[in-house]
Amino acid sequence: MRFLWNKNPKIYLIKRRNMKKWAFLLLIILAKPFISFADEGMWLPIHIQGLIYTDMEKMGLQLTPEDIYSINHSSLKDAVVNLGGGFCTGEIISPEGLMITNHHCGYDYVQAHSTVENDILTNGFWAATKADELPNDGLFVQFLVRIEDVTNKVLANVKTQMTGDEREEAVDDAISQIVSEAEKGDYDANVRSFFDGNEYYLFVYETYRDVRLVGAPPESVGKFGGDTDNWMWPRHTGDFSLFRVYMSPDGKPAEYSPDNIPLRPKHFLPISLDGYRKGDFAMVMGYPGHTDRYMTSYGVKLTLDETNPARVKIRQKRLEILRDDMDSSKKIRLQYAAKYANVSNYWKYFIGQSRGLKKLHIYDKKVREEKELQNWIKDKKTRVKKYGHPLEDIGRAYADIEKYNLPFYYHLEAGFGVELVKFGYKYKSLLNALENGAMDREDIDMVIRSYKSEALNFFKDYHPATDKKVFAALFTLFYQDIPENFQPDVFQAVKTRVPKQERFFKDFNEKNPGDFKALADYVYGRSVLVDSTRLFSFFEHPDAKTLKNDPGYRVAISIYNSYKKISILRGEAMGKLDNARRPYIAALINMESQKKFYPDANSTMRLTYGKVLGYDPRDAVYYDYFTTLKGVIEKEDPDNPEFIVPQKLNDLYKTKDFGPYGENGKLHVCFITDNDITGGNSGSPVINGKGQLIGLAFDGNWEAMSGDIVFEPQLQRCISVDIRYVLFIMDKFAGAKHLVDEMQLVKTYQ
Repeated sequence: MRFLWNKNPKIYLIKRRNMKKWAFLLLIILAKPFISFADEGMWLPIHIQGLIYTDMEKMGLQLTPEDIYSINHSSLKDAVVNLGGGFCTGEIISPEGLMITNHHCGYDYVQAHSTVENDILTNGFWAATKADELPNDGLFVQFLVRIEDVTNKVLANVKTQMTGDEREEAVDDAISQIVSEAEKGDYDANVRSFFDGNEYYLFVYETYRDVRLVGAPPESVGKFGGDTDNWMWPRHTGDFSLFRVYMSPDGKPAEYSPDNIPLRPKHFLPISLDGYRKGDFAMVMGYPGHTDRYMTSYGVKLTLDETNPARVKIRQKRLEILRDDMDSSKKIRLQYAAKYANVSNYWKYFIGQSRGLKKLHIYDKKVREEKELQNWIKDKKTRVKKYGHPLEDIGRAYADIEKYNLPFYYHLEAGFGVELVKFGYKYKSLLNALENGAMDREDIDMVIRSYKSEALNFFKDYHPATDKKVFAALFTLFYQDIPENFQPDVFQAVKTRVPKQERFFKDFNEKNPGDFKALADYVYGRSVLVDSTRLFSFFEHPDAKTLKNDPGYRVAISIYNSYKKISILRGEAMGKLDNARRPYIAALINMESQKKFYPDANSTMRLTYGKVLGYDPRDAVYYDYFTTLKGVIEKEDPDNPEFIVPQKLNDLYKTKDFGPYGENGKLHVCFITDNDITGGNSGSPVINGKGQLIGLAFDGNWEAMSGDIVFEPQLQRCISVDIRYVLFIMDKFAGAKHLVDEMQLVKTYQ
């Protein structure tokens, strides 16, 4: 590929394609020949050459497998990062370590830097110089160094006659040795299971822990449409934020230091100003978090009947309380903006997933597939001997899981949905230190300093009165919906006829059973954990008795201990399921040997490929493949905080001042492809066939919320923000052209 300079030193012109093709006829990595939908699958990048490259090339890919994934040369993988351990993806877009991801991925950090006096969440933020870039405690990125198939090493000591526990121990020992060897030389590593323990791969990373906030649009751009538009198409959201990765002066990963310098990346993504057309090739690289494409009908039924309805019910109650309090105060709105968004996102997802599973009759489809597999296994005695009766074993495992399913999720959603509980149970370690007497005063002071630091961060975004309402509401649901034998012992406090000596709080005289509002008044009125003044006073003279008897701590540790018990019981049942799923998936792969089988997402790097494409969501309705700034203006509603349009954006639209980012008098905002994505892919680069960035993936579509369980090629779409809209917002709207000038912008020579 040859580049010619334009007058703008940062815009390159491609005159003609002159790309050499690398030989790629190697042995296929997996044993079976496979076929599948071209746009379905989350593929490990080391499998590109053997499994999917030919299909990708036919669809428009102009790169070689080595251009995408290489351990010896710079490649696309070197520009794509795992953000914060897997909650999102980011990509490097300049030779100075500039990183872009979604606005909602950077939301917590923008919110953390916001105050009532300097509300950058509302107003936006753009660092004028590198000295103005803001450090972010705890944020890190990981660059993938290499992937290695270690299946044979992991399973070397696994014997057929082993029990599940024995097998797990042998696997864990092997993994520990592999990881220990791989982490020599300042690397981080892990071994992940694929196809439920049928395969194992080693992932080696470099971790950079100095990541600074560089820029973010105002919330009215970065979160335009809010909860109303979340998971929906058409979309008009400028969902992006900018960070910069820093390294030590000697070029190595390092903790934050003012002496650090911007990262010099092995590769950064050039940015296309050409846009896209219907049918154009598009690929997404990133770190999808979790899918369950091999879930059986038993799992689908439990999800529909219990899990999703429970999680929706609890989250809806929590959201109602948060929304009311956020509307009453700007300070509370800032404190709870990120928390509300996190709760709301998957509240709506669970609703959409259930709707999709029902509408697409996924349970019935799974049942038919399972009957076919059962018949295939029974057809030959050798298959029965090899695979056993996995679906019967799976059914028995789910019968056990169902006993603990609702209690588990009520602990998770209702118990830990209370901030006091999430904050308070961590004080167990401090209590142990104060009780055992093994630590001297100097050591205790060091421990206290760490608790003080966490407490400062906690109270910055904590409103006790709001949390008290959540406590009363969620604990009431928990008490009403879950059998007594699975309830935490703190619930004794609201039961009648409990002898005084057995009461949870001996001085709490509750006459009305189930009255958690009275219990909340009691706990929040006395606990040191919900009041910064009381807690920091305790820090000055910490003692075990005060902490042990603190009502907030006792509530938190009661929930925590109860959660541990239910998790152990559920974990044993899940272990039975894991042992049954392994032969089930192995049998499925062998029965359908003509297909490609890709592993479920598990927060490891994956590549998906597809096309820019619209879709027909229902009868007589067609959705086009892109939206424009006109749609932003059409959605404007000054009385609805989700649809406010900044005046400057209105002015730019009226004058059509789109700069080099417009196309035929229009400014594209978002677009859709049929790429296969899920949570964790947020912020992933959408890359054209030439290896150039055209957008950032940020959402899936409402009609295909069942996609984590079953991919529906006719409906499933990846929603992305157009990179040209991102550049327009930075340049024309925010006046941050100095950041655009760092990038390599590419436009095809006409």
